[in-house]
Amino acid sequence: MKESSTIKTRLIILQWLEFAVWGSYLTSMGGYLAKVGLGENIGWFYSVQGIVSIFMPALMGIVADRWVRAERLLSFCHAVAALFMVYVGYIGLQMGDSVSFGDIFPYYAISVAFYMPTIALTYSVSYSAFAKYGLDTIKDYPFVRLFGTVGFIVAMWMVDLLGMQHTSSQFFVCAGWGVVMSVYSLTMPKCPVSAKDEKQSIVEALGLNAFRLFKDWKMAMFFIFCMMLGVSLQISNGYANPFISSFANIEEYSGAFFAEHANMLISLSQVSETLCILMIPFFLSRFGIKPVMLIAMLAWVGRYGFFAIGTPTFPGVTFLILSMIVYGVAFDFFNVSGSLYVNNEVDASMRSSAQGLFMMMTNGFGATIGTLSAQAIINYFGCTSDSLAPEAQLEGWQTSWLIFAAYGLVVAMLFAIMFKSKK
Repeated sequence: MKESSTIKTRLIILQWLEFAVWGSYLTSMGGYLAKVGLGENIGWFYSVQGIVSIFMPALMGIVADRWVRAERLLSFCHAVAALFMVYVGYIGLQMGDSVSFGDIFPYYAISVAFYMPTIALTYSVSYSAFAKYGLDTIKDYPFVRLFGTVGFIVAMWMVDLLGMQHTSSQFFVCAGWGVVMSVYSLTMPKCPVSAKDEKQSIVEALGLNAFRLFKDWKMAMFFIFCMMLGVSLQISNGYANPFISSFANIEEYSGAFFAEHANMLISLSQVSETLCILMIPFFLSRFGIKPVMLIAMLAWVGRYGFFAIGTPTFPGVTFLILSMIVYGVAFDFFNVSGSLYVNNEVDASMRSSAQGLFMMMTNGFGATIGTLSAQAIINYFGCTSDSLAPEAQLEGWQTSWLIFAAYGLVVAMLFAIMFKSKK
């Protein structure tokens, strides 16, 4: 009992650090890019997270399954990501508002390429430790995972309260957490790798057997809908901050607290996450994966629908707060439940590879398509264009959010009809 309690505490710290790294810039970077004149390129900065997730999590999952223990690979990836993120912050600090897309994007992309696999690797390290100490992933893991969201919130508030949400200093905060995470990862229990003397086919040796999951119709449909739902994942992370901050340019909302502190309002989304994670064991065990995923899809509809009608002052701020509340359901009922479902459906020998595949479909193909499509729509309506009046920009934002909500509704309807799964 004492050992199981200790490992939970150690994994709580691991989750806390993992998501503090991401929370340092994920929701505030869009505001920074808009401030320095790179608003029309916000989609590229967020889509690169999806592009690298197409191959990097799967690749690192293969390495972790076959050659390098997952906790060591986790440490290495964080160290490299932190190094390049420091350079992004340095360039942004030196060049100020004259910074260009080409000045920082390549280095940011490399940093992200090494960070994104760490999410799946953190899942693998945690699940491996749970198995080693005889803990139940369905019942016990959500409680551990919620502290990752707490770390995300703390990092967000730190960046906001220190006045960094519209400056490149946020990247230094990210790198700092990354270095701590790199060192701490090495203290985790050893994760197993496949025995080197067992006979394997080329497909098995490369870890590509995870793609055999697509032969199973149920799993194939699951991954396809994960990709379709993944389209919605990063849109609000990239555009919620510049959207809410844009109200400050309209006389009616000038001086509104949340228009000046968008990150603090957005952090309610992560507060909602901490509560929703604790609901996952009940919903998964009581209803099964299909109802839980369907709830997540409908929550995305609410997320963007409430954005379309919200404002930073009363009574409109009520809708923005509701949008933040439903985000917890939208994100956790999809991301965490999906990861647990994959973990329980695959053999332990391909666990890291399967988690990498899950990341590839959601944060890879899905998020890439979503952020680039969102950028095209938002640019078309001139949401971040200085050539349009603030009121016209706001109309563009409202139309864009309604389009995103409509997409989520279509995906939910298709999922309800096409996906079949036992409880």
